[in-house]
Amino acid sequence: MCGIVGYYGPQNPKDIIVNGLKCLEYRGYDSAGVAIFNKGEFKRVRAEGKLSVLQGKLESEEFDGHIGIGHTRWATHGAPVERNAHPHTVAGVSIVHNGIIENYMQLREDLGEGTKFESETDSELVAHYIAQELKSEPSLLSAVLKVLPKLHGAYSILVVSKDHPDEMVAFKNGPPLIVGVAAGAIIIASDIQAIMPHTKKAVYLDDLEVVQVKGESFKIFNSKGVPVDKAVTTVDWTTDQAQKDGYPHFMLKEIYEQPRAVAKAIAPHINTSTHEVALKDVGLPDAYWATVERVFIVACGTSFYAGSVGKYLIEELARVPVEIDVASEFRYRNPVVPKNSLAIIISQSGETADTLAALRQLKQMGVTCVSICNVKNSTIDRETNGHLYMNSGVEIGVASTKAFTSTLAILNLVALQMAKAKKVLTSENEHLYAKALLAAPAQMETVLACDKFFADAANTLKEYRGFLYMGRGVSYPIALEGALKMKELAYMHAEGYAAGEMKHGPLALIDKRMAVVMLAPSDSLYEKTLSNLEEAKARGGEIISVGTLGNERLKSLSKHYLTLPQANWTINPILEAIPLQLLAYHVASALGNDVDQPRNLAKSVTVE
Repeated sequence: MCGIVGYYGPQNPKDIIVNGLKCLEYRGYDSAGVAIFNKGEFKRVRAEGKLSVLQGKLESEEFDGHIGIGHTRWATHGAPVERNAHPHTVAGVSIVHNGIIENYMQLREDLGEGTKFESETDSELVAHYIAQELKSEPSLLSAVLKVLPKLHGAYSILVVSKDHPDEMVAFKNGPPLIVGVAAGAIIIASDIQAIMPHTKKAVYLDDLEVVQVKGESFKIFNSKGVPVDKAVTTVDWTTDQAQKDGYPHFMLKEIYEQPRAVAKAIAPHINTSTHEVALKDVGLPDAYWATVERVFIVACGTSFYAGSVGKYLIEELARVPVEIDVASEFRYRNPVVPKNSLAIIISQSGETADTLAALRQLKQMGVTCVSICNVKNSTIDRETNGHLYMNSGVEIGVASTKAFTSTLAILNLVALQMAKAKKVLTSENEHLYAKALLAAPAQMETVLACDKFFADAANTLKEYRGFLYMGRGVSYPIALEGALKMKELAYMHAEGYAAGEMKHGPLALIDKRMAVVMLAPSDSLYEKTLSNLEEAKARGGEIISVGTLGNERLKSLSKHYLTLPQANWTINPILEAIPLQLLAYHVASALGNDVDQPRNLAKSVTVE
C-alpha cells in the first residue's frame, strides 16, 4: 500500500526521502510527493505517476532544512491525480497517510461548509483537524493527541508543521510504522527497507502509539500522552538482500533464491544428524502440540493457498481436523471455534489487515495463535502466542515466490511436530519425512531448469486466450496458486480447479486456444489425474503437464512436458510451485508487463 518516509538529521532530506521511497516502490503506487523544510515553511512537490516523475520535478529544487516527509500513494479515496497526491498541507501543517479514515464523511461534515478542501481524499481531513488544534495547543504532539480519538479506521500518519520546524510526530492504528535510530538522525518509514541503508536499529510502533521526534531524539507515548518504554531492536537484514544481483527483475531473482530460502526456513527445526524434527523457539511448550484437537489456518492470497496445502499435510500426518479460511471471510462469519483449537496465522509481511483482524478476533476467543511470518517484529508476529519464520529475506516482487515455498516447508514441520506429539508418527517415518525436507533445496535447484523452457516458449504461450490449472490432493492448492500468479502478472484469464471437477463446468471452456496446465506428479492420485488430463486432451485442450521424471505417457498427451525429480508427496507442492512461477513470469515479460509491480496491486495489504 502507500509508502511513508520521514527524516530529521544532518544529511540532505531530499536525497534520504527520495531514496527511501525508492526502497518502497514494490508496495505499489500511483503518485508521489515530498514536503521538506525550506525558508521557514515546508515546501511541497508532488507528481502523478512513477517516482521518476517526482524526481524530475525535484532536480532543480533546493532545500535549506533538515527535516521532511515523503509519500507514495496507492489511491483509495479520490482519483490518482496530483491534487490527491500526498503530502496534504493545511495552514502550514503537512501530513502523509497510509490507510483509510472510515468516518471521514462525518469528520468532513463536522468541519463545516465553509472549509476549503484541496483534494478528494480522506487524508486531507487529518491535516485540517491538526491545524485546527494547533491554534490553541503548544506543540504538534499535543495537537495530535487531541485529534487521535476522532479518527476511526486503519491508518499510519506522519505530520510536520512550519510553526514547529524541529518537531515531527507519527502515529498509527493498523498499518506499520517503524522508527529508525541512526547517528544524529531519525528516520520514520512504513517498511524496514527504507531504513536499512542508514541503520539497523529500529523501534516498531504498536497501535495507538505516538512518536515525537525533536532534534535527534525521540519519545513514544500512548494515546493518552503517557510515555511508553520501547525496546530498540537490531534488524538482521542487509541492504544487499534488496539488490537485483544482475537479474532483470526482483521476482526472477527471488524465484532463484528459493532453494536457499527453504533451507534457511527448515534449518532451525531439523537435526541433520538424527533426522529428528523439533520446532525450536516457537514460544509454546513442547507438550502443547499434543493437546490440539482442531486447527484453523487463516490467511489471504498466496498465503491462503500455502495454508490450503497445510490442511492436507496436517490432516494426513497428524490426523487432526483442519479448517482453512480466507481472513476477510473468517473475521465476519462468526466462526465456531471449539476448545483446544490452534490457529495458524500466515502473512509474509506480518501486517496484512484482514489477517491481523482475524488474529485479534481469535485471541479474544481465547484461542492459541501461532504465526508464520517473514518479517520479525511485525504486528502479527508480535501479537501471536507462538512464532515461526519463513526466513526468506527481503521479498521485493509483489507476487510472492520464496515466501510461499518457505511457508510450505514450515507447514511440513508443523504437521510432523503435531504428528509426533500425537504419537501417530513412527520414528522411521519421521526420519523419512525429515530427509525428504532436507533434500528439497537440491531438488528445487534442478527444477529451476524450467526457466530456459519458458523463456523460449513465452512468445507462443502469451497467445493463448486463457489458462486452466488443475491438480488433485496437495497439487490442487498449487493449481490455484499458479492461476493467481498468471492473473497477477500477465493479466490473463486463469483459473485453478480440482481436476476431478472438470466435468462440472470447466470442460466447456476447453478448446485449442485454452492452455491446460495439469499437475500430475507420481503420487497416489496420479492415475485419477491422468484420466482428467485425457478428458481435456480429447476436447482439444493444449496441455502443459508437470510430472515426475521421464513419464512417457504424460509426454505423449502433452504439448509441453516438464519434469520434476522423484520426491515424497509432501515435497511435491514445493517443487510444482517453481515451474508455475516461471510460466507466469515469462508470459508477463513477453507481454511487456511490469513484473515486479503489477498494476493495481500492492505488496502489503495493510488496509481492509
